[in-house]
Amino acid sequence: MRRRDMFHAALAGAGTLLGLRAVQGATTEPARLKVAYHLSDLDKVNFVLGNIKNHYEGTGGNVDIALVVHGPALAGFKSKGISAAISGRFAGLVQQGLDPHACGNTMHGMDITLADLLDGFHAADSGGVVKLAELQSQGHVYLRP
Repeated sequence: MRRRDMFHAALAGAGTLLGLRAVQGATTEPARLKVAYHLSDLDKVNFVLGNIKNHYEGTGGNVDIALVVHGPALAGFKSKGISAAISGRFAGLVQQGLDPHACGNTMHGMDITLADLLDGFHAADSGGVVKLAELQSQGHVYLRP
């Protein structure tokens, strides 16, 4: 290879490296995560709320979290008779941006209305599993602790 060709090759390589550094510097903020938590077990309510708290802390709040609750777990979010610890933890997560959904089929089967649940819940009228599938189709990562 001639000296002039080697010089051009080195110059082209340096230009490529500088271009890559410029692209890397432009994307310093990580993409916002989207996560859907699935909760149906009553005995896992406190555990899942702890996972969600840790998720917010671990990402520095750079996450959109939806919680879809159905089956026996929904009873754990009734406003009457709930422990102050769970109620307070849930309210704090809603303030951080948690988007909770209650399965409409479970609500109907358990004769529960949104007024019976902690503040912040939305009804998943078409069902909890349908809501989970919708969230996944919108790019949410599915987690079932």
